Amino acid sequence: MNLWGIRNWEAVQPLLVQHLYLSVVPTLIGVVVAIPIGLLLRDRRRARTVAVVLSSAIFTIPSLALFVVLPLLLGTRVLDPINVVVALTLYTVALSVRTTFEALDAVPAATREAATAVGYSSWRRATAVDLPLAIPVLTAGTRVVAVTNVSMVSVGAVIGIGGLGQLFTTGYQRDFPEQILTGLVLILLVAIVFDRIIALVGRAFTPWIRGASLRASERRLRALAQALPEVGRLREVVSGAR
Repeated sequence: MNLWGIRNWEAVQPLLVQHLYLSVVPTLIGVVVAIPIGLLLRDRRRARTVAVVLSSAIFTIPSLALFVVLPLLLGTRVLDPINVVVALTLYTVALSVRTTFEALDAVPAATREAATAVGYSSWRRATAVDLPLAIPVLTAGTRVVAVTNVSMVSVGAVIGIGGLGQLFTTGYQRDFPEQILTGLVLILLVAIVFDRIIALVGRAFTPWIRGASLRASERRLRALAQALPEVGRLREVVSGAR
């Protein structure tokens, strides 16, 4: 941040707080909504295809157009921040649903079959086995979504609700490069901090891979794959005993 931003911190701070609110809230809501959708539709081909198509359609809508249309649909004021929150939540869901499908698909088939063999129901396996193992991919996708939201909030400045993006519009109107530079630097810092927080949360929820090397993970997967025939034979024995 340059000297202009330091001297005018009292004016910049409210814009920073608004930018954080408009970035964090849609990301949290969108991810919380998208994960259950992904779990429910993962093995339903037609419904999954429809969800992917709808997600792609939503994400192709220009953000500025959505900011302008939402007040007509929601009955809100044009300058109401809820319009930006709803728009970015829709984008987050659209991206996160596809990420959830990809994350669940990345779970080794051998692991899923082993969980089923020991008596897990489909829903219990999805929540207790598939979802925890999908966290690394989900974390990577959420980091992309979060950084995208931090950037897209700035577009709202065109209609007067853009957080730090308002430094761009006012700086351009006043031909004041220092103000524009302050906005760029702060948005970059917000994106970096947001990205690192999500990465740390992902690591906290995956203690079994902390410090593990790729080779060690591959060895565990190979051992599990080799054990799978034994699990299958055990299931046959149990079935015969019944």
